[in-house]
Amino acid sequence: MADRLSESDFVARPFEGITGEADLVAMREILPAAQATATLGPDYGGGQVQIVTLLPDLVRAWRRADGVPVIALQPSTSTPDPSQDLGNAVVAALAAEPGEAAQPAPLGQPGPRLQDVLAPGQEFKVELLDSFAYWEELDPANEQLADAAVRAADVIHPTKLVEGVPSAYWTRITGREYLRWSPGIEEEALLDGLARLQAKREAGVMDGAKYAGAFRTVGLVIPVWDLPRGTEVEAVAEPAAAFVKRLQAALKVKAPLDANERRARAGLVARSLTLR
Repeated sequence: MADRLSESDFVARPFEGITGEADLVAMREILPAAQATATLGPDYGGGQVQIVTLLPDLVRAWRRADGVPVIALQPSTSTPDPSQDLGNAVVAALAAEPGEAAQPAPLGQPGPRLQDVLAPGQEFKVELLDSFAYWEELDPANEQLADAAVRAADVIHPTKLVEGVPSAYWTRITGREYLRWSPGIEEEALLDGLARLQAKREAGVMDGAKYAGAFRTVGLVIPVWDLPRGTEVEAVAEPAAAFVKRLQAALKVKAPLDANERRARAGLVARSLTLR
């Protein structure tokens, strides 16, 4: 029997190389309810796999009644390589009986990575949801799944994609509006770019918005801004796109950070929350 992964097998950026890396990270960390469809590689049948935020009872994998494997991104995978855990989840879902939850290998168990399981180079579109109605498709004959979907809907807060800024999401939580962005940019490079803007007071995405901090996870950073109270998603699109252009210019600068930029970077790191 193969040994479990050890700390020496830690993968700093486990989803690197997947075209939809930024979307996967967004679904894993900041989206309350979403789904996407991807294509499996030929070694795994070449069919579709449904990728979702959550499944009933926080299980990691299921095989839908129609035979399509389903994997969930948000159940805890605090192991050296979350991509391998998800690859094992796909394999388990393919082996499960239609309409049944799968039993993936224990977390940290060696196996194919998600990069191995998915067909390479594909792009997939994230669909934001306002319910967990897709749970009913797992087994339409199981009324308990429909009931569970209704009960779970309470955790879903309003979330919308910001037009023109991929993987940037407006959300409203307890009456406050935020912008959360999963840019898919390597952590150190993004922090340097944000620091250059922060030192020039150009890190805001719109008038009245404040940089709140960031989530640091799976080798990437997800910046978060507090938006002026009552801001709707339509008002964010144009200034957020302008911010992205400023950031892209800052990322191209190769000179070492100066003293002001280093202080700004330290402040950014201090306002970062490391997730699992």
